[in-house]
Amino acid sequence: MSGVPWPGAGLRARSVLACTLSAALLASLKPSEQSRIAFENRQERSGVTFVLNNGTTDDKPIIDSTLGGVALLDYDNDGYLDIFFTNGASIPSLNKSNPAFSNRLYHNNHDGTFTEVTGRAGVTGEGYSMGAAAVDYDNDGWTDLYVTGVNRNILYHNNRDGTFTDVTEKAGVTGIFGGKKLWSVSAAWIDYDNDGLLDLFVTNYLEWSPENSRVCGLLGKRLSCPPSLYKGESNILYHNNGDGTFTDVSAASGIAECIGKGMGVAIADYDGDGWTDIFVANDNERNFLFKNRRGQGFDEVGVESFVAYTDDGVPVSSMGVDFRDWSNSGRPGLFVTALGGETFPLFRNEDRKIFTMATYESGIGFASFKMSGWGAGIYDFDNDGYKDLFSANSHVSENADVNPQQQYRQPNSVFQNLRNATFQDVSAEAGPAVRLRAAHRGAAFGDLDNDGKVDVVISAIGSPAELLYNTSTGGNHWIAIETVGTKSNRDGIGTRIKLTGESGLVQYNEVTTAGSYASSSDKRAHFGLGRDSLVKEIELRWPSGTLQVLRNVKADQILKVTER
Repeated sequence: MSGVPWPGAGLRARSVLACTLSAALLASLKPSEQSRIAFENRQERSGVTFVLNNGTTDDKPIIDSTLGGVALLDYDNDGYLDIFFTNGASIPSLNKSNPAFSNRLYHNNHDGTFTEVTGRAGVTGEGYSMGAAAVDYDNDGWTDLYVTGVNRNILYHNNRDGTFTDVTEKAGVTGIFGGKKLWSVSAAWIDYDNDGLLDLFVTNYLEWSPENSRVCGLLGKRLSCPPSLYKGESNILYHNNGDGTFTDVSAASGIAECIGKGMGVAIADYDGDGWTDIFVANDNERNFLFKNRRGQGFDEVGVESFVAYTDDGVPVSSMGVDFRDWSNSGRPGLFVTALGGETFPLFRNEDRKIFTMATYESGIGFASFKMSGWGAGIYDFDNDGYKDLFSANSHVSENADVNPQQQYRQPNSVFQNLRNATFQDVSAEAGPAVRLRAAHRGAAFGDLDNDGKVDVVISAIGSPAELLYNTSTGGNHWIAIETVGTKSNRDGIGTRIKLTGESGLVQYNEVTTAGSYASSSDKRAHFGLGRDSLVKEIELRWPSGTLQVLRNVKADQILKVTER
């Protein structure tokens, strides 16, 4: 598909010029004029000892590079986020043959420490696990968990007593499509038909098995083979029947028609019609944008919306993605991570129909050129009212260093929003935690200690997970909104929120746990408020169609809003 003519092809020179102009603008803005974004890795004293184990072998099968999802969820309803990590298995058996391959669940003790409760909770897992997606799918008020993997997906129902039950077979969400077991990477919970019940979208990657596994690279320096050596797969959409079971509507909805190599997935109502849409990051294939046909199915409009390719008309190794309004325009944009040499595409939503690739003009083009990214997030880390960007970085191949221009273990990246449609790479100033080189993979975002700052939990192959607590300075105010649906789904997934501060600054966010890479984040919608200690107005548009308005709300609180 890389040879397809593209309306944006030939714009590279203008992109470089825009980047040069942006660089000059960035230089004129001193860091002291912005709040300082900073993180501290508190893993060593947290009690979280998880190390992502990919079970790799000498031949470096492609599955060993793509695992590592993280979920932040409050599984026991105590008001604090707990942490779930997916993990690998032995190769080629794909069995969790020893405890080192166990998935892990850590309970938040409210004091900066966590206690591992995996065995008691019943979420040790089976097979070679990849991603996680957490929500309350049955509207009983307790968060459930879906785990994706190679030939084995699992739906865990929350028993409300600190334990979970595997209900995969009964629910009908095994990840098998057309009688074939698939390699699933990410998942997103979405009420696509606005019936008050959360449906399940699953991204599938490659037709891989131990039997057809290819070998690449030199003997002793094997590399992860490119996805071009394998066929892609259809994604799956399961409709929630409301009785604990789901129906596979992949074909009927139009989802199954599109064969891709799906990795990350994120959801948002990009066209503002009240129906949530889906973006799939495909690896070296065109990305998919599934436009919701008012609950009757989906049309894939990635090409005509200008998000399928870069502005040069080529696909990139899209891996992680977030789908949020980074421009305070009321229109959700996209941030996608990719491999070194490709840059991280940043798409601006222009008119709810088409997107513009703003990578270079925003200032992240040259900065991300040498980075390889996985987890991705669009969040306001310094609470100034403007969302920033975060990427969890590492090359795909363990032996990438055989090329002196490549690095396997990489530091993570933070791009600070300069409030003028441009970003500045502040990774070097964000603290030693961000500069730590590791084989980073999944990243989940949320407020671990309820202090009003968005933290990040990252998995890494062969090294301890990183708990990056947000220590940003500036003293800005904030508010986090926890939605409780009554007519809508209980978690309020898909609720669109417009917030107006007392200064007049207007921001937007949508309630979701989907995004990043194979991960699941805090369902509470977070807003930085800058110097505003009062929120003039909060407007919530629920998936049911209900419009709810709150006025004169105090800042610096986690606000629970029940649908009226």
